[in-house]
Amino acid sequence: MRRLTARYSLLLLLLSGSAPALAQTDPAQRVILERIDQLRDVGELTIRDQWVATRNAVIQLYESRNYTRAWTDTGTIRQLHRAVQGMWLDGLDPADYHLGALQQLWSELESGADAETLAEFDILATDALGRIIYHCLFGKVDPESLDPHWNLTLQLEGVEPGAYLQEIIDSGELYERVEDERPDTPFYTGLKAALAEYREIQAAGGWPTYPDGPSLEVGASDSRVPTLRRQLSVMGDYDGPPSASPVYDEELEGAVKLFQLRHNLPTTGLVGSMTRAALSVPVEERIDHIRVNLERGRWVLHDLANKFLVVNIAAFEAYLVDNGRETWRTRVQVGRTYRKTPIFKSQIRYMDVNPTWTVPRTILERDILPRVKEDPSYLESRGLKVLDRNGDEVDPATVDWARYSTAAGFPYMIRQGPGPRNALGRIKFMFPNQYAVYLHDTPSRQLFARAERTFSSGCVRVEHPFELAELLMDDPEQWSQQRFFEIRDSGETTSVFLTERMPVLLLYWTAEAGLDDYVHFRTDVYERDGPILERLNSEFQIRDLHEEAPSAQ
Repeated sequence: MRRLTARYSLLLLLLSGSAPALAQTDPAQRVILERIDQLRDVGELTIRDQWVATRNAVIQLYESRNYTRAWTDTGTIRQLHRAVQGMWLDGLDPADYHLGALQQLWSELESGADAETLAEFDILATDALGRIIYHCLFGKVDPESLDPHWNLTLQLEGVEPGAYLQEIIDSGELYERVEDERPDTPFYTGLKAALAEYREIQAAGGWPTYPDGPSLEVGASDSRVPTLRRQLSVMGDYDGPPSASPVYDEELEGAVKLFQLRHNLPTTGLVGSMTRAALSVPVEERIDHIRVNLERGRWVLHDLANKFLVVNIAAFEAYLVDNGRETWRTRVQVGRTYRKTPIFKSQIRYMDVNPTWTVPRTILERDILPRVKEDPSYLESRGLKVLDRNGDEVDPATVDWARYSTAAGFPYMIRQGPGPRNALGRIKFMFPNQYAVYLHDTPSRQLFARAERTFSSGCVRVEHPFELAELLMDDPEQWSQQRFFEIRDSGETTSVFLTERMPVLLLYWTAEAGLDDYVHFRTDVYERDGPILERLNSEFQIRDLHEEAPSAQ
């Protein structure tokens, strides 16, 4: 029905028109004309303290229909009202879509349909629909305002916004059409279901708070156990019978392990400090976590490929999805909190087995140069070589290291040859991006056992990279893991190209509807949730990403 591409937003078309001949068949026509003239000439319009945000779509729609009313069918108006209220289910605020003003105007119209009230209701209803479509497709929060390098922005290509809104109004299926604009994937619909569930828990009073105290393990008797049992029952992790027993039994231990799994904690069954911290989070905060990640879903989950690779940075995991099913999952290591792994999408094109590693400028400046000054043997101990710009090796002893404190002006490259000590491990997955960030193997394999895996300088270290290589090639007879091991053992740097490029999305989900039918929560290690939540709770926003078009604000 639509084709989404990267770059600009929906409501960008700049339109103009001459004064129409009024047919005098619509009592509100002249008032609509006056208001649209104001919107066109002044650049803004406020009706009942509500500003018209989707300016270009509104202008275009009324110009195309000679300024007559668009909302004359009662059934369609009811569907709009249902759609406005339904935005609550997506974690958005129905007030952003003129709910109160439209209800007041409708009440006035029931008492007497004067031309001004008819016109005001009609224009606000059109803007409400435009706002809904905009947020369903692009989200309320502008991700580019949070990350200037964002490359996941979408656009409706080849669709005139006013005509598109008119088509929805005329369809007789407005509510269904609005539903179609939401991301159609279990990752989104599962989070919506979780939001409804957690709001029900909130309405019922939330869950009891597990008291502080010493660690608790199976077999122990403790007065806090009944509270733990009730709390996990409310959360859906414990489905056993109610009990006031103070004994931490195996059935409760199983519920604790499920809770730990859902919160990215070691599944030990031991209720220690990390588990107590997760248990202490109130339902209101969990609702906010879900709302934030529904917003992320509106940014990135439209028109996904049938098969793609996801790196969930916050979960320290990567997984393959094929036709809505998770087919493979592995642990990963991501960037340190001061060298965050970026969010972007690309396509894996090929793999380098036995890669070399040329030290990036940031790592050169922050890590290598200071250490070489402290320890002249540092490069040799790690198999790093100094090369000139022609690629010829240079004796490190001939370099005046004291001259260089930054990468600027440093006339050499530092490169590590292939082998088990190589920082990239034995295989690297290549996809174009502006960050010089890739997926790769690592010699630091012991770090995969950690619960929080923020150890890299921004790249993504994969625990089972050769499994991933075989899956990406999708030809186990020709490209089995054994074949990759043979190339690895040869010691030669070899590039292996994919027959079909694999979409890869580096995303950040702190609440995720798993394909296991559970909602999972992750620690916000990069502290990215707060700014999104703040803007979600602020007034309606719309952004204009086209430099030549007038601002909608």
